[in-house]
Amino acid sequence: MTGVLEHRREYLRLMRQITLDKGFFSVTDIHAAAKIPRSTAQDWVNRLLREGCVFLREEKRGRSAARYAAISAIPSSTCRRIFTTVDGEKVEIYHDCMSGACAAFCGYHHALAGGVLSHVERDGTLLRECASIGYRDVPVGLMPLPAVGVIGVERKGDSVIQKIRCIGGPAYSLSDMMARAEGVIRIDTHHNGHIVQGDVWTQAMLHVTIGIDDTDSDEGGATFALALALLSYVTRIKGVLPISHHVVMLNQDVFVKTAGNSASYIEVAVLPERFDELTEKVLRFVADESLSREWGIAIRTGLGVPGPLREYGKRVREQVISRTIAEATAEMFGISLVGGNGVIGALGAVALAGLPNEILLDPVRDILV
Repeated sequence: MTGVLEHRREYLRLMRQITLDKGFFSVTDIHAAAKIPRSTAQDWVNRLLREGCVFLREEKRGRSAARYAAISAIPSSTCRRIFTTVDGEKVEIYHDCMSGACAAFCGYHHALAGGVLSHVERDGTLLRECASIGYRDVPVGLMPLPAVGVIGVERKGDSVIQKIRCIGGPAYSLSDMMARAEGVIRIDTHHNGHIVQGDVWTQAMLHVTIGIDDTDSDEGGATFALALALLSYVTRIKGVLPISHHVVMLNQDVFVKTAGNSASYIEVAVLPERFDELTEKVLRFVADESLSREWGIAIRTGLGVPGPLREYGKRVREQVISRTIAEATAEMFGISLVGGNGVIGALGAVALAGLPNEILLDPVRDILV
């Protein structure tokens, strides 16, 4: 059923886009754009016709194909993706929105409500929320009350369930839009007057942080650019979703460096069964694209950064660290290191993950452990 819903969203979104671009679409348009058999494209057009999502604009005449149009070109959902990563009792919830303003609205009200959320932050259109499995009731309503709040998080098998209570615009989003976001399995809602409460089902994914360093050389290249390309590459894997890309400044006094001695890390959410494929493709990509033989990768799963690991990040900005220390630290926390001496900085990037950009980019800023 999940696959059918994903295909429905994909094809309906495509039909709406083509309707916006040229005023109509044909079965051939869908066949070519979606790269599916013509018969499959016709089946989906017929199905969405029956559901009332599209209508027949012009019947087939001779060699002229039938023309169809989407009922509404208004985006079916302002939510691009909604997904979750899990580490024991810890959960991180991600809402990737079409609008920074909508993300800011939800972030403000979610933080105001509190509930099971311990931290809420926004990076552009991505809303990122830290929670623990459990339940905590919160009131919602008109100002000064929050309009929406996350009142509970549950884990059932391979699924995470967010319990959301809301009113007004957020209630419309919960009832009519969020179910269309990538990553959502289903939403169960019930109404109590103007208040809507819903259970948002998503898959329980692994949180993976990948540190990269020493991929450039005196002849060119830049680690930040390779890391960003890597993020784009690995998120083409089915079951891998992007979270973030960050640059981290390391010890400026290290004598073996090409320029400013910065490393990068990326964060992704991955289905557990796709983790090995993700790791394999990360190693192959960095090895193929690096201009330095000393490239290094650090791969860690899990949420939060333990104090001793953060201490390593602090030291790698203040001292010259040996590879032996990096390897011992990585072994302590189950972190995979691959490559040359770049693993020292790559592990440093992983150890500093989650800090504000103001600290990541200023190598003399103090880090509390």
